[in-house]
Amino acid sequence: MPRQHNDIETERERLVRIACALIEERGGQALNMADVAARAGIGAPQLSRFFECKESLLEAIAEYWFRPKVAVMEEVIASDLPARRKMYEFFARRFVIMRDAYLRDPIAFKMYVQLGDEYFEQVRSYVDLADHYQGVIIGEAMGEGYFAGLEIDETISLVNQMVAPYCSIPLMMQAVERLNEDKLARIIDAMFDGLSAQDRGAKGLAGLRAA
Repeated sequence: MPRQHNDIETERERLVRIACALIEERGGQALNMADVAARAGIGAPQLSRFFECKESLLEAIAEYWFRPKVAVMEEVIASDLPARRKMYEFFARRFVIMRDAYLRDPIAFKMYVQLGDEYFEQVRSYVDLADHYQGVIIGEAMGEGYFAGLEIDETISLVNQMVAPYCSIPLMMQAVERLNEDKLARIIDAMFDGLSAQDRGAKGLAGLRAA
């Protein structure tokens, strides 16, 4: 049974790689089960043994695409780094993966992004997972005395807004030439040194007005 399971997983992986190659050649909208089966040298009934429908294949493609990012997050979470370093590594390592993939083949990268937008239900869980792991790091940071007075959910929202170009793929593609790890490190340092619920006067008391 274990060998049979391994054989099934190996074939599923091969089929996902073939589907990814077709996406990069033709775009996500042109992906169909018949073409995947033909490229794999199998019949449609045999393909359906591994993927019942296009949506199940897309779920496998999403898992394949996000796999290295998830591995990075899990490695960072499991490390014994202090929270500040964890937060930097959490964003920097994934940014490097995405930036390098984009620069290597911008057209293919955009195709995957477009496909993810069209089938967001297949990728939603990975977005939620990133927020969950970020919450774990924020909880550790709060235990170290950072982000005083803030709730975890509010802090996640604030952090995401501050580092958006490094984790929001559309923003990253727009500004990729101006983004780098040194700038991200300074943002993380500023965040840990100053982000709290304390009112330091920026908001004021009488609404918006000219200086």
